Amino acid sequence: MNPGLLAFSVLDKRIATQCRLLSLHQFECMVHIGVHDFEKKSAQRMWFDIDLCVPLTDAPATRDDISQTLNYDFLREMVLQTTGEVHHELQETLCDTLLTELMRHPSIVAARVQTRKPDVYTDCASVGTERVGFKPW
Repeated sequence: MNPGLLAFSVLDKRIATQCRLLSLHQFECMVHIGVHDFEKKSAQRMWFDIDLCVPLTDAPATRDDISQTLNYDFLREMVLQTTGEVHHELQETLCDTLLTELMRHPSIVAARVQTRKPDVYTDCASVGTERVGFKPW
């Protein structure tokens, strides 16, 4: 069993056996983000890690066909559309916005969104924030 499903099962035990975990990890794109003047001059590299719990009824994969699951293109497009060309001040509010958008999807019962900026400090890999959302069944 995937450790991600086990972690989400703390929210609802059924997630461990009745959901499929879909992930998009270290998706990198350029984002206009930051509160400092130097950050407002150009886009910065960001990494996005997203885990979704989708009930097996919505992602059964009983046939080898894209209609049998949630298309990963949806995740990439949602991140790209949300980040867009607009300037974001805080990672925290961007992360919250991404989670809110994900939780609007009818097939998603739980989600984790992590945003990271890898180029802020030279003495660490990245700085970031994380949120988890859950819809009771």
